[in-house]
Amino acid sequence: MAKAKATFGAGCFWGVEEVFRTQKGVLSTTVGYEGGHLENPTYEDVCTDKTGHAEVVEIEYDPEQISYDELLTLFWDNHNPTTPNRQGPDIGTQYRSVIFYHTPEQKAAALASKERQEQSGKYHRPIVTEIVPASTFYKAEDYHQQYLAKRGISHCHFA
Repeated sequence: MAKAKATFGAGCFWGVEEVFRTQKGVLSTTVGYEGGHLENPTYEDVCTDKTGHAEVVEIEYDPEQISYDELLTLFWDNHNPTTPNRQGPDIGTQYRSVIFYHTPEQKAAALASKERQEQSGKYHRPIVTEIVPASTFYKAEDYHQQYLAKRGISHCHFA
């Protein structure tokens, strides 16, 4: 079985993880922190909004069952990519919209996908999603892993 990795930040990682975790072809999900300057950050560190890290979900998937483009569609459809450093009531750089690409092919796909979103007319403000190379991923504390599933909750969307 082929395996690939994708990493997305789209607000609070609890809800983002649940969106991807339940998809056919997703082999595993892990929530954590990426994109900042502090080594081995804790949740408390990241919540200070001073580490530069985003809350992210790292996805291991089988590209023969679910494509990277399908993962990108889920990413776009499940958050607001026009609000800088904010999703719903959550405010701070750790909640920014970001795609961390792992290969040149992922970078190209993410850029093309963002362009399609910008041209779709769906949004009334500019898309602020960052598309940047993957960096060191720091796994979040165990109590954050599958947080919603452990509580029997399927999502945490806010209007």
